Amino acid sequence: MRHTKLLNEFSLQKKKREFLNKILKSRKEVEVGGSGTQGYRLKSGKSKGKVIRHIVKKSENI
Repeated sequence: MRHTKLLNEFSLQKKKREFLNKILKSRKEVEVGGSGTQGYRLKSGKSKGKVIRHIVKKSENI
């Protein structure tokens, strides 16, 4: 009886961890750097194939 609270907390934490792992594994990754660009290429819609938001780093040494 005296370990009931501890065991319940442990099982609850384990369920939460398993749920978060399932969510993280089911996410779809965004393809950046594919097809020679450092932007994101739209995959659907009327602008399909268009590259948006290029990653540009400006030099401050010039």
